[in-house]
Amino acid sequence: MRATGINHVSISAVDLEESTRFYEDVLSMERIPTPTFASPVQWLRVGNMQLHLFLDDRPARTRHHLGITIDDFDAAYDAVKARTSDTWGWQLVELPSRQVQLYFRDPGDNLIELNWPDADTLDRSRYPELRRIADHIPQKPDAEEAVLYLSTG
Repeated sequence: MRATGINHVSISAVDLEESTRFYEDVLSMERIPTPTFASPVQWLRVGNMQLHLFLDDRPARTRHHLGITIDDFDAAYDAVKARTSDTWGWQLVELPSRQVQLYFRDPGDNLIELNWPDADTLDRSRYPELRRIADHIPQKPDAEEAVLYLSTG
């Protein structure tokens, strides 16, 4: 037996409706039918996968995060920037592989990472926060081989 994929990820929401609207409005996720559980839950479609939000008043873990691939970096950047605060410290990182990670917190204080495949396709003048991780943290010799997008072969 081996795992063949990830079906869904569940994260907490302090205010279930506010978090659901955030994912609908900012990342165009789709609210889908959800079973009734002992505590409130909302399922959202993300491509052919799902994000499950569950009501929880406990704080989110600091480093646990959700990585999401997006199809329009400019639009995602603008939408997120307009709806998030700088409390956690907005971070925009370029990996040695040239892939980009945009970190921020959602309304439930969950850490979210938006992924973009190629920094060279971005107009750097639009993103003054974009920093190459290699400029701040020494990298191992094989760091350029570490990629967010694995081949399916």
